[in-house]
Parts: sequence; structure tokens; C-alpha cells
Amino acid sequence: MNKYLAECFGTFWLVLGGCGSAVLAAGFPDLGIGFVGVSLAFGLTVLTMAYAIGHISGCHLNPAVSIGLWAGGRFPANQLLPYIIAQVAGGIIAGGVLYVIASGQAGFDLAAGFASNGYGEHSPGGYSMVSALVTEIVMTMMFLIVILGATDKRAPAGFAPIAIGLCLTLIHLISIPVTNTSVNPARSTAVAVFVGDWATAQLWLFWVAPIIGAILGALAYRFIGCEKAENA
Repeated sequence: MNKYLAECFGTFWLVLGGCGSAVLAAGFPDLGIGFVGVSLAFGLTVLTMAYAIGHISGCHLNPAVSIGLWAGGRFPANQLLPYIIAQVAGGIIAGGVLYVIASGQAGFDLAAGFASNGYGEHSPGGYSMVSALVTEIVMTMMFLIVILGATDKRAPAGFAPIAIGLCLTLIHLISIPVTNTSVNPARSTAVAVFVGDWATAQLWLFWVAPIIGAILGALAYRFIGCEKAENA
């Protein structure tokens, strides 16, 4: 049970820190943190939680990561569903807290997006569904390769949270204009349920694409990172 609670709290922090920075701090004229600030916020949530709960639950904070770790032979199948439930629950709780905070500002409007992920007219840069699909698959694939590589027993010990946090920052720097960056179904669900309408209608892509990308990343790392290949 400690593992599931850790995943719930960790995903809560990821959504509150990452989406909260986008909703509360990114839009101030001249003072807002912008895309770079939001990217750093997401990376910092993972980095800080990796040190805080990594030794308890592994700090997945992401259904796609849990599935990718299972596909990579690093996680038992019987814990997948409880992990995913805990992650989604933590994200939605954070979405609720963020909604209470954000709605205290005069003129607050959920229709502005509430940091939801989207494509087409709901993409920050107006990118198509195909662009969004490719972006989310490729970004999640690379995220899993970095996660599996940084946590490999042959990698330098103690540095994995830094590599993973910086990787998530880079992913956001690349893909915020395309989809507002998901690579995490729990993060997408956490805000989409409050926006409803188009956000829930497009939510399928931000489950399907990250899961496909995570499995591809796990398979790629199993091929390039196996010790037999290294010693051949």
C-alpha cells in the first residue's frame, strides 16, 4: 500500500507543479514563466519526487511509464492496475486543488484550456492530429529509453533522477507547441475531466500514443541495452 500511496502523492505533485505552473504562472505579461518555465516545472516535479519516493515506489507517476517498465522487464504485471489507479487518482486530486486555486481569480474560464492537451484547433500551435500522435509516441519512446538507461544497474548510481528530470524538461521544450505535452495519461486526465467537452473528446490520443511510445521505448532499450549485445 505504501507504493500506491507514494505514486498517488507523487503524481499529485507532478500535476500541481507542472499544470499549476502553466495555469497560474505562465501567462503574466512580462513576468510569466512561459514555455521554458513550464518545461522546467515539469522536470523539477519528477526530479524532486524521484529523490523523495523513488526508493518507495520507483517514482513512475505515469501509467505509460509503468507499462513501459513492465514491457522492459522491470515491473511486475500484477502491480500495473493499482499503480495506474493511484496515479490517475493523484492527478485528479491535484486537478481539483488547482481548480479551486485558479477559480479564485476574477475572469477565470475553463474554456481557456486549464493546461489540457489537445490537437487541431486545441493545439497551442494549431498542429494536426497526426502531428500530435507522432509527437506523443516519439517523445514517450525517448523518455522510456532515458528512464531505462539511467536506472540500469550499469549506469552511475544516484544520477537517474537528474537525467530523467532533464529529459522531461527537454521533451516539454520540444512539444508544448504541438500538444501542450502529455507523455503521461494521468497528467492529461487530471485536467481534462474538469474541462470536459473537447478535452475529454481528445483524451484518447493522450492515452493511446504515450502507451504505444512507452512500449516501443522499452523494446528499443531491451535491444540496444542488453548485455549480450554490448559484449558481442
